[in-house]
Amino acid sequence: MERGGVEPGSGAAPGAAASEDGEDREGCAGLWELPVERCERRPECGRCSRPQKVCLCPFLPIHPLKVSTCLYIIQHPAEESRVLRTVPLLAACLPPDKCKILVGRRFSEDRYPELATVCRNPNTLILYPGAEATNLEELAVVSSSPSVMIIIDGTWSQAKDIFYKNSLFRLPKQVQLKTNISSQYVIRTQPTNTCLSTLECAAVALTIMEKNNSIQETILRPLQALCSFQLQHGAQIHHSKEHLLKNGLYDKPMPKNKRKLRRMELLVNNVKI
Repeated sequence: MERGGVEPGSGAAPGAAASEDGEDREGCAGLWELPVERCERRPECGRCSRPQKVCLCPFLPIHPLKVSTCLYIIQHPAEESRVLRTVPLLAACLPPDKCKILVGRRFSEDRYPELATVCRNPNTLILYPGAEATNLEELAVVSSSPSVMIIIDGTWSQAKDIFYKNSLFRLPKQVQLKTNISSQYVIRTQPTNTCLSTLECAAVALTIMEKNNSIQETILRPLQALCSFQLQHGAQIHHSKEHLLKNGLYDKPMPKNKRKLRRMELLVNNVKI
């Protein structure tokens, strides 16, 4: 190889590289002076947590509902960032000391001593369906002390992960809802026709525990308004995965995972999962 030449595979000569770099800097010089447009979130309502232009406060109760039951909402972190989440609407319907929201995946006794005390309280219930769950409608509340209910907020897979990987949540009495009502949260796909949003579960549960039918109607009102507004502005009605499968409307590729495929077969055959 001659002196001063370029070694094969080493790219351009040092002088040439410096020259090209200088030209790039001169070409981009004007770009650095352009104003940067800041991305700011729309101002939110302090009560319903919706953007102020689409505030749902007119559909909320004027005063928080008077209830003796205290709700602990265990929220998966992914739910906290969803635009159309229902928990803020639920919290806006209840007094602050009757709806407490904890965000996370893992809840140890050391980090959450108050929650640990709640879970050990004999009057505490956790709303999670399963073979060991008692129907809330059939549960006789013997104690006169105010009850506490824990509800997990997340997708089914997220809720399952939180329930089974936190031993604290297997201490309270496990209950489920026997109701066959269909979800009114039609702007989000549910696994089955009878799966309910967190807000709807809380509304039904509080109605049963407080023995007051007006509670369900009051809490569902802002959810109905939210869905109505979204549908009027381009959103589509989301049928449940069960409905889509049974009617041949499921247009996504079938899962390769055998467990997920089996779950879909159970949905089609009306088997409770």
